[in-house]
Amino acid sequence: MAVSYKPQLNYLDFRDLTEQIQFQSTEGKIWFGEQRMLLMHLNALAAFRREMVNSMGVERAKGFFLRLGYQSGIRDAELARKLRPHCSELDIFLAGPQLHSLKGMVKVVPLEIDIDQDTGEFYGKLEWIDSFEVEICQTELGPMDQPACWALLGYACAYTSSFMGREIIFREISCRGCGDEKCVIEGKPAEQWEDAEEFSRYFKADPIMEELYDLQAQLSSLRISLKKQQGQYYGIGQSASYNKVCKMIDKAAQGKVSVLLLGETGVGKEVIARSVHLRSERADSPFVAVNCAAIPPDLIEAELFGVEKGAYTGANQSREGRFERANGGTIFLDEVVELTPRAQATLLRVLQEGELERVGDNRTRKVNVRVIAATNESLEQAVEAGRFRADLFYRLNVFPVKIPPLRERVEDLPLLVEHFLGKFHSEYDKQTLGLSDKALALCMSYGWPGNIRELENVIERGVILTDNNESISEESLFAVSPLVNASPPADCVDTGGKVTCSQSGGGPKDWFEHILGNGISLEEVEETLMRSALERANQNVSKAARLLGLTRPALAYRLKKSGILAET
Repeated sequence: MAVSYKPQLNYLDFRDLTEQIQFQSTEGKIWFGEQRMLLMHLNALAAFRREMVNSMGVERAKGFFLRLGYQSGIRDAELARKLRPHCSELDIFLAGPQLHSLKGMVKVVPLEIDIDQDTGEFYGKLEWIDSFEVEICQTELGPMDQPACWALLGYACAYTSSFMGREIIFREISCRGCGDEKCVIEGKPAEQWEDAEEFSRYFKADPIMEELYDLQAQLSSLRISLKKQQGQYYGIGQSASYNKVCKMIDKAAQGKVSVLLLGETGVGKEVIARSVHLRSERADSPFVAVNCAAIPPDLIEAELFGVEKGAYTGANQSREGRFERANGGTIFLDEVVELTPRAQATLLRVLQEGELERVGDNRTRKVNVRVIAATNESLEQAVEAGRFRADLFYRLNVFPVKIPPLRERVEDLPLLVEHFLGKFHSEYDKQTLGLSDKALALCMSYGWPGNIRELENVIERGVILTDNNESISEESLFAVSPLVNASPPADCVDTGGKVTCSQSGGGPKDWFEHILGNGISLEEVEETLMRSALERANQNVSKAARLLGLTRPALAYRLKKSGILAET
Protein backbone atom coordinates (compact mmCIF):
# COMPACT_ATOMS: atom_id res chain seq x y z
CA MET A 1 0.00 0.00 0.00
CA ALA A 2 1.38 3.36 -1.03
CA VAL A 3 1.43 6.17 1.51
CA SER A 4 2.57 9.75 1.11
CA TYR A 5 3.64 12.33 3.64
CA LYS A 6 3.11 16.04 3.62
CA PRO A 7 4.24 18.26 6.51
CA GLN A 8 2.01 17.71 9.55
CA LEU A 9 1.85 19.29 12.99
CA ASN A 10 1.93 16.00 14.91
CA TYR A 11 5.28 15.02 13.42
CA LEU A 12 7.14 16.26 16.50
CA ASP A 13 5.10 14.08 18.88
CA PHE A 14 7.55 11.29 19.69
CA ARG A 15 6.99 10.72 23.40
CA ASP A 16 7.16 6.97 22.81
CA LEU A 17 10.82 7.48 21.88
CA THR A 18 11.77 9.77 24.73
CA GLU A 19 10.36 7.26 27.21
CA GLN A 20 13.04 4.82 26.12
CA ILE A 21 15.82 6.99 27.54
CA GLN A 22 17.07 5.90 30.96
CA PHE A 23 19.94 7.36 32.94
CA GLN A 24 21.62 4.97 35.38
CA SER A 25 24.14 7.42 36.74
CA THR A 26 25.15 5.17 39.65
CA GLU A 27 26.29 2.57 37.12
CA GLY A 28 27.66 5.07 34.64
CA LYS A 29 25.29 4.01 31.85
CA ILE A 30 22.69 5.60 29.60
CA TRP A 31 20.15 3.38 27.87
CA PHE A 32 17.97 3.92 24.85
CA GLY A 33 15.73 0.90 24.74
CA GLU A 34 18.16 -1.98 24.90
CA GLN A 35 21.06 -0.06 23.42
CA ARG A 36 23.70 1.62 25.53
CA MET A 37 24.29 5.24 24.57
CA LEU A 38 26.87 7.93 25.25
CA LEU A 39 26.81 11.64 25.90
CA MET A 40 29.82 13.18 24.21
CA HIS A 41 31.20 16.67 23.78
CA LEU A 42 30.72 17.87 20.23
CA ASN A 43 34.14 19.58 20.18
CA ALA A 44 35.78 16.22 21.05
CA LEU A 45 34.11 14.63 18.03
CA ALA A 46 35.10 17.64 15.95
CA ALA A 47 38.73 17.22 16.92
CA PHE A 48 38.50 13.51 16.11
CA ARG A 49 37.03 14.23 12.69
CA ARG A 50 39.73 16.79 11.94
CA GLU A 51 42.42 14.28 12.87
CA MET A 52 40.80 11.61 10.67
CA VAL A 53 40.69 13.97 7.69
CA ASN A 54 44.30 15.04 8.22
CA SER A 55 45.64 11.51 8.67
CA MET A 56 43.47 9.56 6.20
CA GLY A 57 42.44 12.16 3.65
CA VAL A 58 38.93 13.38 2.85
CA GLU A 59 37.76 10.33 0.88
CA ARG A 60 38.80 7.73 3.46
CA ALA A 61 37.44 9.85 6.32
CA LYS A 62 34.16 10.28 4.46
CA GLY A 63 33.83 6.51 4.09
CA PHE A 64 34.61 6.01 7.77
CA PHE A 65 31.88 8.42 8.97
CA LEU A 66 29.36 7.11 6.43
CA ARG A 67 29.87 3.61 7.82
CA LEU A 68 29.70 4.96 11.38
CA GLY A 69 26.27 6.47 10.66
CA TYR A 70 25.24 3.33 8.77
CA GLN A 71 25.70 1.12 11.85
CA SER A 72 23.60 3.50 13.96
CA GLY A 73 20.84 3.57 11.32
CA ILE A 74 20.55 -0.23 11.28
CA ARG A 75 20.10 -0.34 15.07
CA ASP A 76 17.43 2.37 15.05
CA ALA A 77 15.43 0.69 12.25
CA GLU A 78 15.21 -2.39 14.42
CA LEU A 79 14.12 -0.29 17.43
CA ALA A 80 11.46 1.59 15.43
CA ARG A 81 9.60 -1.59 14.46
CA LYS A 82 9.65 -2.83 18.06
CA LEU A 83 8.27 0.45 19.43
CA ARG A 84 5.53 0.96 16.83
CA PRO A 85 4.35 -2.50 15.82
CA HIS A 86 0.73 -1.44 15.24
CA CYS A 87 1.40 1.92 13.58
CA SER A 88 1.26 2.75 9.91
CA GLU A 89 4.31 2.29 7.72
CA LEU A 90 4.71 6.05 7.57
CA ASP A 91 4.70 6.45 11.37
CA ILE A 92 7.20 3.64 11.74
CA PHE A 93 9.44 5.22 9.12
CA LEU A 94 9.23 8.67 10.72
CA ALA A 95 10.80 7.24 13.88
CA GLY A 96 14.15 7.47 12.08
CA PRO A 97 14.08 11.24 11.48
CA GLN A 98 12.64 11.70 14.97
CA LEU A 99 15.48 9.70 16.53
CA HIS A 100 17.96 11.86 14.61
CA SER A 101 16.44 14.92 16.24
CA LEU A 102 16.12 13.29 19.66
CA LYS A 103 19.85 12.43 19.71
CA GLY A 104 20.77 16.05 19.08
CA MET A 105 22.38 15.34 15.72
CA VAL A 106 20.10 17.40 13.52
CA LYS A 107 16.56 18.71 13.30
CA VAL A 108 14.85 16.78 10.50
CA VAL A 109 11.97 18.29 8.56
CA PRO A 110 10.37 15.84 6.08
CA LEU A 111 9.41 17.63 2.89
CA GLU A 112 8.06 14.73 0.84
CA ILE A 113 7.94 10.99 1.49
CA ASP A 114 6.32 8.32 -0.75
CA ILE A 115 6.45 4.72 0.50
CA ASP A 116 5.08 1.57 -1.12
CA GLN A 117 6.48 -1.52 0.56
CA ASP A 118 4.46 -3.83 -1.68
CA THR A 119 6.31 -2.66 -4.82
CA GLY A 120 9.46 -1.51 -3.02
CA GLU A 121 9.09 2.00 -4.36
CA PHE A 122 10.43 4.82 -2.22
CA TYR A 123 11.09 8.50 -2.57
CA GLY A 124 12.07 10.86 0.22
CA LYS A 125 13.10 14.47 0.46
CA LEU A 126 14.04 15.93 3.83
CA GLU A 127 15.64 19.09 5.15
CA TRP A 128 18.30 19.02 7.85
CA ILE A 129 18.47 22.05 10.15
CA ASP A 130 21.45 22.73 12.44
CA SER A 131 23.42 19.64 11.44
CA PHE A 132 26.16 18.86 13.97
CA GLU A 133 28.49 18.00 11.09
CA VAL A 134 27.99 21.42 9.51
CA GLU A 135 28.88 22.96 12.88
CA ILE A 136 32.08 20.86 12.95
CA CYS A 137 33.03 22.15 9.52
CA GLN A 138 32.40 25.73 10.55
CA THR A 139 34.49 25.46 13.73
CA GLU A 140 37.24 22.96 12.85
CA LEU A 141 37.62 22.18 9.16
CA GLY A 142 36.33 25.24 7.34
CA PRO A 143 34.17 25.14 4.21
CA MET A 144 34.27 21.88 2.27
CA ASP A 145 34.20 21.48 -1.50
CA GLN A 146 31.55 18.73 -1.19
CA PRO A 147 28.55 17.97 1.09
CA ALA A 148 29.80 17.44 4.64
CA CYS A 149 27.04 15.58 6.54
CA TRP A 150 28.60 12.15 6.17
CA ALA A 151 27.48 10.32 9.33
CA LEU A 152 23.92 11.68 8.99
CA LEU A 153 23.79 10.50 5.39
CA GLY A 154 25.06 7.04 6.29
CA TYR A 155 22.34 6.82 8.97
CA ALA A 156 19.60 7.79 6.49
CA CYS A 157 20.79 5.21 3.93
CA ALA A 158 21.00 2.38 6.47
CA TYR A 159 17.73 3.18 8.27
CA THR A 160 15.71 3.42 5.06
CA SER A 161 17.34 0.38 3.41
CA SER A 162 16.60 -1.71 6.48
CA PHE A 163 13.03 -0.40 6.65
CA MET A 164 12.33 -1.04 2.94
CA GLY A 165 14.21 -4.33 2.71
CA ARG A 166 16.17 -3.11 -0.33
CA GLU A 167 19.04 -0.72 -0.96
CA ILE A 168 17.95 2.89 -0.72
CA ILE A 169 20.54 5.59 -1.29
CA PHE A 170 20.24 9.13 0.00
CA ARG A 171 22.34 11.89 -1.45
CA GLU A 172 22.82 15.36 -0.04
CA ILE A 173 21.72 17.59 -2.93
CA SER A 174 22.60 20.78 -1.04
CA CYS A 175 24.65 21.35 2.10
CA ARG A 176 25.47 24.37 4.24
CA GLY A 177 28.87 22.79 4.92
CA CYS A 178 29.95 23.58 1.37
CA GLY A 179 28.28 26.98 1.12
CA ASP A 180 24.68 26.13 0.14
CA GLU A 181 21.71 27.83 1.80
CA LYS A 182 20.14 24.63 3.18
CA CYS A 183 20.96 21.01 3.88
CA VAL A 184 18.54 18.91 1.82
CA ILE A 185 18.74 15.17 1.15
CA GLU A 186 16.98 13.08 -1.46
CA GLY A 187 16.54 9.31 -1.32
CA LYS A 188 15.43 6.68 -3.83
CA PRO A 189 16.28 3.07 -4.80
CA ALA A 190 19.92 2.48 -5.71
CA GLU A 191 19.20 1.56 -9.33
CA GLN A 192 17.72 5.00 -9.92
CA TRP A 193 21.08 6.67 -9.19
CA GLU A 194 23.64 6.69 -12.00
CA ASP A 195 26.60 6.56 -9.62
CA ALA A 196 25.06 4.04 -7.19
CA GLU A 197 27.88 1.50 -7.54
CA GLU A 198 30.56 4.10 -6.95
CA PHE A 199 28.72 5.54 -3.92
CA SER A 200 28.08 2.09 -2.43
CA ARG A 201 31.84 1.53 -2.17
CA TYR A 202 31.88 3.95 0.75
CA PHE A 203 29.90 1.40 2.79
CA LYS A 204 32.42 -1.38 2.26
CA ALA A 205 35.16 -1.81 4.83
CA ASP A 206 38.31 -0.11 3.65
CA PRO A 207 41.12 -1.35 5.92
CA ILE A 208 44.32 0.55 5.36
CA MET A 209 46.63 -1.93 7.07
CA GLU A 210 47.37 -3.92 3.90
CA GLU A 211 48.00 -0.70 2.05
CA LEU A 212 50.25 0.46 4.90
CA TYR A 213 52.18 -2.81 4.77
CA ASP A 214 52.64 -2.40 1.01
CA LEU A 215 53.78 1.18 1.49
CA GLN A 216 56.19 0.10 4.22
CA ALA A 217 57.64 -2.53 1.89
CA GLN A 218 58.03 0.06 -0.85
CA LEU A 219 59.60 2.49 1.61
CA SER A 220 62.03 -0.16 2.77
CA SER A 221 62.96 -0.90 -0.84
CA LEU A 222 63.44 2.79 -1.56
CA ARG A 223 65.62 3.19 1.52
CA ILE A 224 67.80 0.30 0.37
CA SER A 225 68.08 1.90 -3.07
CA LEU A 226 68.92 5.27 -1.54
CA LYS A 227 71.52 3.64 0.68
CA LYS A 228 73.09 2.05 -2.36
CA GLN A 229 73.11 5.42 -4.10
CA GLN A 230 74.30 7.38 -1.07
CA GLY A 231 77.21 9.58 -2.02
CA GLN A 232 76.61 9.13 -5.73
CA TYR A 233 76.67 12.13 -7.94
CA TYR A 234 75.48 10.93 -11.34
CA GLY A 235 73.81 13.75 -13.24
CA ILE A 236 75.25 16.54 -11.10
CA GLY A 237 76.77 18.92 -13.61
CA GLN A 238 75.99 21.50 -16.22
CA SER A 239 79.06 21.37 -18.45
CA ALA A 240 78.50 20.41 -22.07
CA SER A 241 81.01 17.54 -21.92
CA TYR A 242 79.38 15.93 -18.89
CA ASN A 243 75.82 16.46 -20.12
CA LYS A 244 76.81 14.68 -23.32
CA VAL A 245 78.03 11.72 -21.26
CA CYS A 246 74.77 11.63 -19.27
CA LYS A 247 72.68 11.60 -22.45
CA MET A 248 74.73 8.70 -23.80
CA ILE A 249 74.36 6.79 -20.54
CA ASP A 250 70.59 7.32 -20.45
CA LYS A 251 70.29 5.89 -23.96
CA ALA A 252 72.54 2.93 -23.22
CA ALA A 253 70.66 2.08 -20.03
CA GLN A 254 67.46 1.20 -21.88
CA GLY A 255 69.12 -1.55 -23.93
CA LYS A 256 71.22 -4.65 -23.25
CA VAL A 257 74.42 -3.49 -24.88
CA SER A 258 77.75 -3.88 -23.07
CA VAL A 259 79.21 -0.55 -22.00
CA LEU A 260 82.88 0.38 -21.77
CA LEU A 261 83.62 3.30 -19.45
CA LEU A 262 86.88 5.15 -20.07
CA GLY A 263 88.46 7.83 -17.94
CA GLU A 264 91.04 8.68 -15.35
CA THR A 265 91.05 7.32 -11.82
CA GLY A 266 88.38 8.88 -9.65
CA VAL A 267 86.10 10.28 -12.36
CA GLY A 268 83.17 8.18 -11.11
CA LYS A 269 83.08 5.13 -13.35
CA GLU A 270 81.39 2.89 -10.77
CA VAL A 271 78.81 5.57 -10.01
CA ILE A 272 77.91 5.77 -13.69
CA ALA A 273 77.89 1.97 -13.99
CA ARG A 274 75.42 1.73 -11.13
CA SER A 275 73.34 4.47 -12.75
CA VAL A 276 73.16 2.43 -15.96
CA HIS A 277 71.92 -0.53 -13.91
CA LEU A 278 69.33 1.49 -11.96
CA ARG A 279 67.92 2.98 -15.18
CA SER A 280 67.63 -0.38 -16.92
CA GLU A 281 65.04 -3.15 -16.80
CA ARG A 282 67.44 -5.04 -14.53
CA ALA A 283 67.18 -2.47 -11.71
CA ASP A 284 65.46 -4.96 -9.37
CA SER A 285 68.17 -7.58 -9.95
CA PRO A 286 71.68 -7.71 -8.44
CA PHE A 287 74.44 -5.23 -9.23
CA VAL A 288 77.86 -6.74 -8.57
CA ALA A 289 81.01 -4.59 -8.71
CA VAL A 290 84.42 -6.22 -9.12
CA ASN A 291 87.82 -4.51 -9.01
CA CYS A 292 89.85 -6.82 -11.19
CA ALA A 293 93.12 -5.22 -10.08
CA ALA A 294 92.42 -6.09 -6.42
CA ILE A 295 92.14 -9.87 -7.00
CA PRO A 296 95.34 -12.00 -7.26
CA PRO A 297 95.82 -13.31 -10.82
CA ASP A 298 95.69 -16.97 -9.72
CA LEU A 299 92.28 -16.42 -8.07
CA ILE A 300 90.60 -14.16 -10.61
CA GLU A 301 88.91 -17.00 -12.54
CA ALA A 302 87.52 -18.61 -9.41
CA GLU A 303 86.24 -15.25 -8.14
CA LEU A 304 84.53 -14.34 -11.38
CA PHE A 305 83.25 -17.69 -12.64
CA GLY A 306 83.09 -19.90 -9.54
CA VAL A 307 84.94 -23.01 -8.44
CA GLU A 308 84.08 -26.65 -7.82
CA LYS A 309 85.15 -28.53 -4.72
CA GLY A 310 88.65 -30.02 -5.11
CA ALA A 311 89.53 -27.93 -8.16
CA TYR A 312 92.76 -26.89 -6.42
CA THR A 313 94.36 -27.00 -3.00
CA GLY A 314 92.17 -25.08 -0.59
CA ALA A 315 88.97 -25.45 -2.63
CA ASN A 316 87.12 -27.27 0.14
CA GLN A 317 83.66 -26.58 -1.21
CA SER A 318 81.92 -25.52 -4.38
CA ARG A 319 80.92 -21.89 -4.63
CA GLU A 320 79.43 -19.66 -7.26
CA GLY A 321 81.37 -16.78 -8.77
CA ARG A 322 80.49 -13.13 -9.23
CA PHE A 323 78.83 -13.77 -12.61
CA GLU A 324 76.43 -16.31 -11.13
CA ARG A 325 75.63 -13.92 -8.27
CA ALA A 326 74.84 -11.22 -10.83
CA ASN A 327 72.60 -13.51 -12.90
CA GLY A 328 69.68 -11.48 -14.22
CA GLY A 329 71.40 -8.24 -13.30
CA THR A 330 74.59 -6.33 -14.04
CA ILE A 331 78.27 -6.93 -13.33
CA PHE A 332 80.74 -4.06 -13.28
CA LEU A 333 84.34 -5.03 -14.11
CA ASP A 334 86.62 -2.20 -13.06
CA GLU A 335 90.21 -2.23 -14.38
CA VAL A 336 89.23 -4.96 -16.86
CA VAL A 337 92.65 -4.65 -18.48
CA GLU A 338 94.08 -6.52 -15.46
CA LEU A 339 92.30 -9.80 -16.33
CA THR A 340 94.57 -12.78 -17.01
CA PRO A 341 94.55 -14.31 -20.52
CA ARG A 342 92.45 -17.32 -19.32
CA ALA A 343 89.97 -15.02 -17.61
CA GLN A 344 89.73 -12.94 -20.77
CA ALA A 345 88.94 -16.06 -22.81
CA THR A 346 86.21 -17.13 -20.36
CA LEU A 347 84.75 -13.62 -20.31
CA LEU A 348 84.60 -13.64 -24.09
CA ARG A 349 82.59 -16.89 -24.00
CA VAL A 350 80.19 -15.42 -21.45
CA LEU A 351 79.62 -12.40 -23.68
CA GLN A 352 79.19 -14.46 -26.85
CA GLU A 353 77.28 -17.52 -25.60
CA GLY A 354 75.87 -16.48 -22.24
CA GLU A 355 77.38 -19.49 -20.48
CA LEU A 356 80.36 -20.36 -18.30
CA GLU A 357 82.12 -23.24 -16.55
CA ARG A 358 83.32 -23.09 -12.98
CA VAL A 359 86.98 -23.77 -12.33
CA GLY A 360 87.40 -27.56 -12.04
CA ASP A 361 83.94 -28.30 -13.46
CA ASN A 362 82.87 -29.76 -16.78
CA ARG A 363 79.25 -28.62 -16.62
CA THR A 364 78.14 -25.54 -18.54
CA ARG A 365 75.90 -23.05 -16.73
CA LYS A 366 73.72 -20.46 -18.43
CA VAL A 367 73.92 -16.88 -17.15
CA ASN A 368 72.13 -13.72 -18.19
CA VAL A 369 74.37 -10.85 -17.13
CA ARG A 370 74.93 -7.39 -18.55
CA VAL A 371 78.61 -6.46 -18.52
CA ILE A 372 79.84 -2.93 -17.87
CA ALA A 373 83.63 -2.69 -18.06
CA ALA A 374 85.91 0.18 -17.11
CA THR A 375 89.56 1.06 -17.38
CA ASN A 376 91.79 4.08 -16.97
CA GLU A 377 94.25 2.71 -19.55
CA SER A 378 93.99 2.57 -23.30
CA LEU A 379 92.68 -0.85 -24.32
CA GLU A 380 93.86 -0.23 -27.89
CA GLN A 381 97.43 0.11 -26.64
CA ALA A 382 96.98 -2.98 -24.45
CA VAL A 383 95.84 -4.91 -27.53
CA GLU A 384 98.87 -3.68 -29.52
CA ALA A 385 101.14 -4.68 -26.63
CA GLY A 386 99.60 -8.17 -26.53
CA ARG A 387 98.19 -7.73 -23.00
CA PHE A 388 94.54 -7.81 -24.04
CA ARG A 389 92.64 -9.94 -26.52
CA ALA A 390 91.56 -8.06 -29.63
CA ASP A 391 88.31 -10.06 -29.99
CA LEU A 392 87.35 -9.31 -26.37
CA PHE A 393 88.15 -5.64 -26.92
CA TYR A 394 85.76 -5.51 -29.86
CA ARG A 395 83.03 -7.18 -27.77
CA LEU A 396 83.45 -4.69 -24.94
CA ASN A 397 83.91 -1.64 -27.15
CA VAL A 398 80.36 -1.72 -28.55
CA PHE A 399 79.33 1.35 -26.56
CA PRO A 400 82.39 3.23 -25.26
CA VAL A 401 81.86 6.30 -23.07
CA LYS A 402 84.69 8.70 -22.26
CA ILE A 403 84.14 10.39 -18.89
CA PRO A 404 85.86 13.79 -18.72
CA PRO A 405 88.22 14.55 -15.82
CA LEU A 406 87.19 17.17 -13.30
CA ARG A 407 89.70 19.73 -14.57
CA GLU A 408 87.83 19.75 -17.91
CA ARG A 409 84.47 20.46 -16.26
CA VAL A 410 85.40 23.05 -13.64
CA GLU A 411 82.00 24.73 -13.94
CA ASP A 412 80.52 21.58 -12.35
CA LEU A 413 82.76 21.84 -9.31
CA PRO A 414 80.51 24.18 -7.23
CA LEU A 415 77.57 21.81 -7.76
CA LEU A 416 79.64 18.82 -6.68
CA VAL A 417 80.89 20.73 -3.65
CA GLU A 418 77.31 21.46 -2.59
CA HIS A 419 76.37 17.81 -3.07
CA PHE A 420 79.22 16.52 -0.90
CA LEU A 421 78.63 19.20 1.71
CA GLY A 422 75.03 18.04 2.04
CA LYS A 423 76.14 14.44 2.32
CA PHE A 424 78.75 15.03 5.02
CA HIS A 425 76.65 17.55 6.94
CA SER A 426 74.09 14.78 7.35
CA GLU A 427 76.68 12.09 8.03
CA TYR A 428 78.51 14.04 10.74
CA ASP A 429 75.43 15.89 12.05
CA LYS A 430 77.02 19.28 11.40
CA GLN A 431 76.08 22.40 9.52
CA THR A 432 78.95 24.52 8.24
CA LEU A 433 78.59 27.67 6.17
CA GLY A 434 80.22 26.02 3.18
CA LEU A 435 83.52 26.89 1.58
CA SER A 436 85.02 30.31 2.10
CA ASP A 437 85.57 32.39 -1.02
CA LYS A 438 89.31 31.72 -0.92
CA ALA A 439 88.78 28.00 -0.41
CA LEU A 440 86.39 27.87 -3.38
CA ALA A 441 88.82 29.89 -5.52
CA LEU A 442 91.59 27.45 -4.60
CA CYS A 443 89.38 24.52 -5.59
CA MET A 444 88.55 26.17 -8.92
CA SER A 445 92.23 26.67 -9.79
CA TYR A 446 93.44 23.27 -8.56
CA GLY A 447 94.03 20.52 -11.14
CA TRP A 448 92.39 17.64 -9.19
CA PRO A 449 94.55 14.72 -10.31
CA GLY A 450 92.35 12.43 -8.20
CA ASN A 451 89.21 13.90 -9.77
CA ILE A 452 85.84 13.57 -8.02
CA ARG A 453 87.07 10.98 -5.54
CA GLU A 454 89.75 13.41 -4.38
CA LEU A 455 87.20 16.24 -4.17
CA GLU A 456 84.90 14.09 -2.04
CA ASN A 457 87.72 13.26 0.37
CA VAL A 458 88.79 16.89 0.60
CA ILE A 459 85.25 18.08 1.39
CA GLU A 460 84.86 15.38 4.05
CA ARG A 461 88.09 16.55 5.69
CA GLY A 462 86.87 20.14 5.59
CA VAL A 463 83.55 19.26 7.25
CA ILE A 464 85.31 17.27 9.98
CA LEU A 465 87.75 20.06 10.84
CA THR A 466 85.23 22.92 10.71
CA ASP A 467 82.90 23.80 13.57
CA ASN A 468 79.19 24.42 13.19
CA ASN A 469 78.18 27.72 11.59
CA GLU A 470 81.72 28.42 10.36
CA SER A 471 83.12 28.59 6.85
CA ILE A 472 85.49 25.88 5.64
CA SER A 473 88.93 27.45 5.13
CA GLU A 474 91.77 26.52 2.78
CA GLU A 475 93.70 24.98 5.68
CA SER A 476 90.74 22.74 6.57
CA LEU A 477 90.52 21.42 3.04
CA PHE A 478 94.19 20.63 2.39
CA ALA A 479 96.84 19.51 4.86
CA VAL A 480 99.42 20.97 2.47
CA SER A 481 98.41 23.80 0.18
CA PRO A 482 98.25 22.28 -3.32
CA LEU A 483 100.20 23.52 -6.29
CA VAL A 484 98.06 25.61 -8.59
CA ASN A 485 98.75 27.13 -11.96
CA ALA A 486 101.71 29.54 -11.74
CA SER A 487 100.83 33.18 -11.85
CA PRO A 488 101.40 34.72 -15.29
CA PRO A 489 103.96 37.51 -15.78
CA ALA A 490 102.83 40.91 -14.58
CA ASP A 491 100.86 42.78 -17.23
CA CYS A 492 100.42 46.46 -17.90
CA VAL A 493 98.18 48.58 -20.07
CA ASP A 494 99.55 50.99 -22.64
CA THR A 495 98.13 54.42 -23.52
CA GLY A 496 95.85 52.81 -26.12
CA GLY A 497 94.23 50.60 -23.53
CA LYS A 498 96.05 47.44 -24.68
CA VAL A 499 97.35 44.92 -22.16
CA THR A 500 101.03 44.26 -22.71
CA CYS A 501 103.32 41.81 -20.98
CA SER A 502 105.84 43.42 -18.70
CA GLN A 503 109.32 41.87 -18.69
CA SER A 504 110.50 44.09 -15.88
CA GLY A 505 108.30 42.33 -13.34
CA GLY A 506 106.83 45.58 -12.06
CA GLY A 507 104.41 45.12 -9.15
CA PRO A 508 100.68 45.84 -9.05
CA LYS A 509 101.33 49.35 -7.82
CA ASP A 510 103.22 50.23 -11.04
CA TRP A 511 100.41 48.67 -13.08
CA PHE A 512 97.51 50.79 -11.73
CA GLU A 513 99.69 53.94 -11.52
CA HIS A 514 100.37 53.50 -15.22
CA ILE A 515 96.63 53.25 -15.96
CA LEU A 516 95.68 56.27 -13.89
CA GLY A 517 98.65 58.30 -15.07
CA ASN A 518 97.72 57.91 -18.74
CA GLY A 519 94.03 58.68 -18.29
CA ILE A 520 92.81 55.26 -19.38
CA SER A 521 89.09 54.82 -18.56
CA LEU A 522 87.62 51.88 -16.66
CA GLU A 523 85.51 50.94 -19.71
CA GLU A 524 88.68 50.67 -21.84
CA VAL A 525 90.39 48.48 -19.26
CA GLU A 526 87.35 46.25 -18.96
CA GLU A 527 86.98 45.90 -22.74
CA THR A 528 90.67 45.06 -23.11
CA LEU A 529 90.49 42.42 -20.40
CA MET A 530 87.43 40.81 -21.95
CA ARG A 531 89.00 40.73 -25.44
CA SER A 532 92.18 39.18 -24.06
CA ALA A 533 90.26 36.59 -22.08
CA LEU A 534 88.25 35.61 -25.17
CA GLU A 535 91.47 35.26 -27.18
CA ARG A 536 93.00 32.98 -24.54
CA ALA A 537 89.78 30.94 -24.36
CA ASN A 538 89.51 30.63 -28.17
CA GLN A 539 86.26 32.66 -28.09
CA ASN A 540 84.68 30.30 -25.55
CA VAL A 541 82.61 32.56 -23.30
CA SER A 542 82.42 30.06 -20.42
CA LYS A 543 86.19 29.63 -20.28
CA ALA A 544 86.74 33.36 -20.60
CA ALA A 545 84.35 33.93 -17.69
CA ARG A 546 86.36 31.55 -15.53
CA LEU A 547 89.57 33.39 -16.43
CA LEU A 548 87.99 36.66 -15.29
CA GLY A 549 86.40 35.20 -12.19
CA LEU A 550 82.86 35.89 -13.47
CA THR A 551 79.80 33.78 -14.12
CA ARG A 552 78.99 33.17 -17.76
CA PRO A 553 75.77 35.25 -17.70
CA ALA A 554 77.67 38.17 -16.10
CA LEU A 555 80.36 38.13 -18.79
CA ALA A 556 77.80 37.69 -21.59
CA TYR A 557 75.98 40.77 -20.32
CA ARG A 558 79.19 42.85 -20.34
CA LEU A 559 80.14 41.58 -23.80
CA LYS A 560 76.74 42.53 -25.17
CA LYS A 561 76.82 45.93 -23.50
CA SER A 562 80.28 46.73 -24.92
CA GLY A 563 79.44 45.46 -28.41
CA ILE A 564 82.11 42.74 -28.37
CA LEU A 565 79.50 39.98 -28.50
CA ALA A 566 78.08 41.34 -31.74
CA GLU A 567 81.57 41.44 -33.27
CA THR A 568 82.31 37.83 -32.36
